[in-house]
Order: sequence, then structure tokens, then C-alpha cells
Amino acid sequence: MTQAATDTGAVALIDKGGKYLTFMLAKETYGLEILKVREIIGMMSITAVPRTPDFVKGVINLRGKVIPVMDLRLKFNMDEAAHTDETCIIVVQVGRLEMGVIVDKVSEVRDIAGEEIEEAPQFGGSVDTDFILGMGKSGGCVTILLNIDKVISTSDLAVMNDAAAGDGAE
Repeated sequence: MTQAATDTGAVALIDKGGKYLTFMLAKETYGLEILKVREIIGMMSITAVPRTPDFVKGVINLRGKVIPVMDLRLKFNMDEAAHTDETCIIVVQVGRLEMGVIVDKVSEVRDIAGEEIEEAPQFGGSVDTDFILGMGKSGGCVTILLNIDKVISTSDLAVMNDAAAGDGAE
């Protein structure tokens, strides 16, 4: 890699500095750009939608608006966990769609400077890390910073849109 390419990558990571909502998932700390987060709500009744992938748990009625909900553990191929008092739904904006993601526990809003963010490690061709914005190192811990727009693929968005519209309930 040339020095110019390295410098460009460093500038891009510095631009990623800012406020992140951190949360726990299977004892690991993750973060989402705070500007993508609409609100945090406690677990509530989720209406299952037939013929959707396992990670799509269904939809909720949030103040009269139907919001599709996915379990981030299942999306990341982790074991499903029983919900606790700390389990919650983070409502995020992905494109034009508002959707909920179930997480084990919300931690805090953390300010992570650009120089504290490193590129996602490469695990070889078979492991996709495009959904990782970077690795934030602050406060003595590593936070996996997610690019929520890439966590949810275009086909996932179509399924979530259909779930919200009730099209999955044929």
C-alpha cells in the first residue's frame, strides 16, 4: 500500500470520529453512530411475520407506526439469548426505513475521536467485515463500530419493508 493510500485511509477514519451509542451483544461492546439512532425503547410485544428470515423477529407498533424489528444476535450468527430487564430495542434509520434492532443492553453515548479509530481487521476472503466502520479504542476498551447501512443488506431491507407493510403475511 502506498503512503498516499495509507494517508487517505487515515483521513477517512479521522472523519469517522464522533458520538456513538454503545451497547452490549454477547459480552462484546458495539457502537452505532448516534445520528443513525432515533430512540431506545424497552422490550415490548413483537408481532411475528411469517416467511421472514430468523433474524427478523417481526414488527412493533410504536405510537401508531409499524416498525420492523430484527435480532442483531441472530443477524450476526450468534446464539439467541433470553431477554432480560436490560434487553432493549434501538430504533435506527436505515435509508428511508426506521427499524428496530434488539440488543442485550445499551451502555452509553461515547465520544470517540477519529485518531482512536482503527480499520477493521482483515480475516481473509471468507469473512465479510464491510459492515464494520472501524474499531474504536477509548476508555481502555475496544468498541466494534458498526455501519448500520451495511449491516442490513439491500435484500434484508426489502424483507424488512415487506414486514412493515404486512406483505410477509400471505
